[in-house]
Amino acid sequence: MTTAKAQPERPAPVRRAGGAHQKLLAFASLIVLVIGFSIASQRFFQIDNILSILQAASVNGVLAVGVTLIIITGGIDLSIGTMMTFCAVITGVVLTWMGAPLLVGVLTAIATGAACGLLSGTLVTKARIPPFIATLGLMLVLKGLSLIVTGTKPIYFNDTPGYTEISTGSLVGLVMPQFPLPNGVLVLFLVAAIVGWILTRTVLGRYTFALGSNEEAVRLSGVNTDRWKIAIYALAGAICGIAGLLISSRLNSAQPALGLGYELEAIAAVVIGGTSLSGGRGTILGTLIGALIMAVLTNGLRVLSVAPEWQTVVTGVIIIVAVYADQLRRRKAA
Repeated sequence: MTTAKAQPERPAPVRRAGGAHQKLLAFASLIVLVIGFSIASQRFFQIDNILSILQAASVNGVLAVGVTLIIITGGIDLSIGTMMTFCAVITGVVLTWMGAPLLVGVLTAIATGAACGLLSGTLVTKARIPPFIATLGLMLVLKGLSLIVTGTKPIYFNDTPGYTEISTGSLVGLVMPQFPLPNGVLVLFLVAAIVGWILTRTVLGRYTFALGSNEEAVRLSGVNTDRWKIAIYALAGAICGIAGLLISSRLNSAQPALGLGYELEAIAAVVIGGTSLSGGRGTILGTLIGALIMAVLTNGLRVLSVAPEWQTVVTGVIIIVAVYADQLRRRKAA
């Protein structure tokens, strides 16, 4: 009597999409917000204000794109805000204190972010520290290091020609003077396009979704999951370095006390865009829509002269609603 050979376990199917329904709902919400604020205030739907919204969305959007990768794997990163600040501070040290060329400063920001992401991924995979705790600890470490390196004082880029052009300059404005789209927005779109391509067209992207869908099955199939997860965290860190360039370029300074709170808005944008906190599902397009929703909401409340403390309350409510909506989607999919 012959016995059938046991078939090797295959990884669970990977859900790549964030859900067309969710993206459509998020886009509809964005349109409703724009129409509502335009009716409430004539100042809202003006070219200068629209450009301000896009400029504000660029930093949060780049951060959101980076953390999307980590959330798809089923992880979380609370350090992205202070990581962004730390990258800006190190860039300031290299450019203003050491007098390095602009290109060296740009590469330094990206490399610093990648190194921080590498550390996060190592803590999560090798030290087996839960992502929430590992990145929370790193958040505090990077915040403290930023203050120590600078002596709690900002680093200004007045002696670095061309630095502010990274975010506030306008290549589009050279062709279309009536619509001087900031370079920071172009950087956001470029980063989003590259990461979107990575997620859908590369091995790293396939493993990003697979790790979030069923990490144990991927490990049993012989894949070194730790190595791929570390690579994902490092890539997300490099993207945080780009966000550090954008915000320091816009402010013309590296502000060491800045950064806390950015991670919440970025995570909210990711969840609003349809990426599941349980992992395995998400899209960069949805994240971009979520980042625009957050920027429109913040700007609209400011135009309507809503007190800053109430703006914070509204942001908190949106985060709660977005997470609750994600929970409902997961229950329906179960």
